[in-house]
Amino acid sequence: MKNIKPLGEIAFSVLDLAIIKEQHDATDAFARSLGLAKHAEKWGYKRFWLAEHHNMVSVGSSATAVLIGHIAGGTKSIRVGSGGIMLPNHAPLMVAEQFGTLASLYPERIDLGLGRAPGTDQTTARALRRDRLETVEEFPRELEELQLYLSDENIDGKVRAIPGEGLDIPIYLLGSSMSSAVLAAKKGLPYAFASHFAPAQFLDAVRYYRDNFQPSEYLKHPHVISCVNVIAAETDKEAHKMATSFYQMALGIVRRKSYPLRPPVDTMDGLWTEAEAAAINQMMACSFVGSAATVREDLEHFQEIAQVDEIMICSHIYDHEARLKSYELAASCFREPANAR
Repeated sequence: MKNIKPLGEIAFSVLDLAIIKEQHDATDAFARSLGLAKHAEKWGYKRFWLAEHHNMVSVGSSATAVLIGHIAGGTKSIRVGSGGIMLPNHAPLMVAEQFGTLASLYPERIDLGLGRAPGTDQTTARALRRDRLETVEEFPRELEELQLYLSDENIDGKVRAIPGEGLDIPIYLLGSSMSSAVLAAKKGLPYAFASHFAPAQFLDAVRYYRDNFQPSEYLKHPHVISCVNVIAAETDKEAHKMATSFYQMALGIVRRKSYPLRPPVDTMDGLWTEAEAAAINQMMACSFVGSAATVREDLEHFQEIAQVDEIMICSHIYDHEARLKSYELAASCFREPANAR
């Protein structure tokens, strides 16, 4: 049995979507994202990743590379990247140039996380790339093309990424299924799993990735990042009320409706059906809500089972100060020993 890394020995990071709140706009969301990044840097978070989603009124991080530049420019040391760029939506050359520009502006601080899904519905996907509609089957070929543009082996190529060429920008493969685990293992790349909304295949995918990992020029040993939802407060009761904003957001996903993040409510009773509550609870199996002590205990149990190398935290909380406090409390779970409860 592999030795389990305790929370105090693994990295912890942030996943942000620049969430747009009810009665607020994207300008406000971007300011809050930068504020969170500055605090996360102070609290010891390793990375601050932004996710690409489109045609969702609650998500402001659609122009992901632009927002990465905003966050990196307002911070000093924390790594900033995509979690991820949905490669089917973009030409690999364009991604190489954009991230080459970012890596030139902010050396040794930029990560390139890549997903194989469009991150939206098919109608919006067509709007993003009107001339052609990529399929997930083309993703391995486009990944290789992108890696070539970023390597120093393309100096004589007819098409070159300037800037980007030879910058050695770390690439991470993102996924929520076995197919992404297969490709990450084959390519010898670090693997980030979206367990915060699609936990069903998480353990099987991680097990496959570790068992079949092929060392590469990029990575000698497997590296697993798991994203989880954390909502922490001074008390369990307070955290559970804060979480109702998150549940309302999830309910919109289940009902295929998009609306800004809503304020918390006293109870979800009457807002969702029993079937919807069950579906959301299943979707959010890797979500930890409560006081710092409660969250720490849950995270320790999660790590005993998952044995990941890094935990990325996503927190959809309506009140900005409460969200900052949640991330501060979450960070304490990794810094403080278990017997400090």
